[in-house]
Amino acid sequence: SSEDDGLTYQDLIVENRVDGEVVIHQLCILQMRNVTVAALQFACSADKERNIQKAESLVRQAAAKGANLILIQELFEGLYFCQEQNPTYFEWAHPAENNSLLARFSKLAAELGVVLPIPFFERHNNAHYNSCAVIDSDGSCLGVYRKTHIPDGPGYQEKFYFNPGDSGFKVFETKVGRVGIAICWDQWFPEAARCLALQGAELILYPTAIGNEPQDPSAQSYAHWARTMLGHAAANMVPIVVSNRIGTEHVGGTHLTFYGGSFIGSPRGEVVAQVGAKDNRHGNIDPAPAPEEGLVVATFDLDRCRQERLAWGIYRDRRPELYGPIMTLSGSRAS
Repeated sequence: SSEDDGLTYQDLIVENRVDGEVVIHQLCILQMRNVTVAALQFACSADKERNIQKAESLVRQAAAKGANLILIQELFEGLYFCQEQNPTYFEWAHPAENNSLLARFSKLAAELGVVLPIPFFERHNNAHYNSCAVIDSDGSCLGVYRKTHIPDGPGYQEKFYFNPGDSGFKVFETKVGRVGIAICWDQWFPEAARCLALQGAELILYPTAIGNEPQDPSAQSYAHWARTMLGHAAANMVPIVVSNRIGTEHVGGTHLTFYGGSFIGSPRGEVVAQVGAKDNRHGNIDPAPAPEEGLVVATFDLDRCRQERLAWGIYRDRRPELYGPIMTLSGSRAS
């Protein structure tokens, strides 16, 4: 086999008989580089062990369906505690090193031969992060991404708990391909997806915890949320995998209802699979999916995706020297 422009080729030797003589033909064929991804979805409770067991069970189900890259939702080990400001929840944070949750899923990844990004609440000295460790299919930890954009609003008071991530946007070289991670609030920022794509991400994963808006019970953000990420997929021509939780969670005197709707999107911005969907005709999102536990899977040929990206020329025709305003908060520097 050989590589040309990042694509993988293999020489195929074919024997043929012509007038009794054996004739050898050498053909060069393009190999497909398929990866099957899965997005999980389940309700979390105050019972951490039960939550972990649910995640393990769904990972096994996804692997049985052929998935070799499986995404679990944000902070799945417990309730989404950021609904209130309570310093006792800092006790839920643990360092990445010698982390029992990561060790448990590293063992599972090695057993099943799958790639597992594992979201967790990370403590590092006096800093705390909303993080995701990427575990390769041999059980090794490839590194940790720390959430870059930290929200602060009713029901989502993450700035009380999490420092802004200092890892930068990271792309991980896994056994199945180059994987970029962005966590929840990161998904609203096109800059995050573009930075990952520019670094060569072949898939972008979004572990998430999002639901209703406590300050406005009439607000319905699901379709807006989904279309935002589908736009990132289409603009960067990279498949995306999105995992969200479901259920109503009571924390202190508050509660949130998470709407689920986990899905997988194509490089063209089409929905190819969605948990709880009744109708995805023409690649459209179902704006009101059933809030059910489960998973979806889809397969992408990463080499085919790359060929399509190159053919469109969206990376060839970029003009980074003109994008200075994006490096500012207001669009210009103070004079």
